[in-house]
Amino acid sequence: MKLLSVNIGRARHVPYTDQPEGLTGIDKRPADGPVRVAAPGPKGVGGSGLAGDDVCDTRHHGGDDQAVYAMAREDLDDWERELGRPLPNGSFGENLTTAGLDVSGARIGERWRVGPEVVLEVTCGRIPCRTFQDHLGEKQWVRRFTRKGAPGAYLRVVQPGEIRTGDAVEIVHRPDHEVTVALQFRAVTTERELLPRLLAAGAALHPESLAAARAYVDRYGG
Repeated sequence: MKLLSVNIGRARHVPYTDQPEGLTGIDKRPADGPVRVAAPGPKGVGGSGLAGDDVCDTRHHGGDDQAVYAMAREDLDDWERELGRPLPNGSFGENLTTAGLDVSGARIGERWRVGPEVVLEVTCGRIPCRTFQDHLGEKQWVRRFTRKGAPGAYLRVVQPGEIRTGDAVEIVHRPDHEVTVALQFRAVTTERELLPRLLAAGAALHPESLAAARAYVDRYGG
C-alpha cells in the first residue's frame, strides 16, 4: 500500500461554484516534493490539512474532520473504463491517490501511517456536489457517483509531518466495528435507515454524520 501521488490545488475562478467569490481549489495536481500535513482547525475556519492546498468554500469543505481526502487509484481506473477517458491522479480533487488500499472499505476510525511521520484517521466519505460535477464535466455526475458508492475517504490528522509520492501506507489501527466509509456514505445519502448503525463508530465519526445518526434514532428509534 502506498501513495501514488500527493495532490494540491490552488484557488481559481470558475463559473460553476456557489462559493461567494467564485473560487475553487478542486483542480489538484501532483506535488513535486514533500508536503507538510497538519490539522487545519475547525470547519468553517480551517481549510486543507496540506500545505499549499487551497480550500475555498469552508462552509462545506476542509477543517479538522475533512483535512485530507483520499481516493484509490483502483476506483479511478474503474471510472476510466466506465467514462472512456483518462483520469490522472488528482482528477477527483483528492489529496492522496493511493494504490493497494481499499479506501471506501476502510472503517471509520481506522488509522493510517503515511510515510515515517504522519498518522491519519478515517472520518467519512466524500459527498459529491455541483462543483465536482462541473469540474469533471460529466452529466448527472452527482447521481452516478452516489450510485457507485465508492466515495473515497476524508481523514483527520492525528500526527502531523511530511508526506511525498511513493510513501508507504500502513494500517496501524482498525476498529472492531463494521462501519465502513461506504456504509456511512449510503446512510447519509440514499439509505437513511442505515443511520443507526453508524453509532457503533462513536466519536471517530465525522460530527455531522454522528449528529444525523443520533437525530434519526431520537425520531424513529433504532
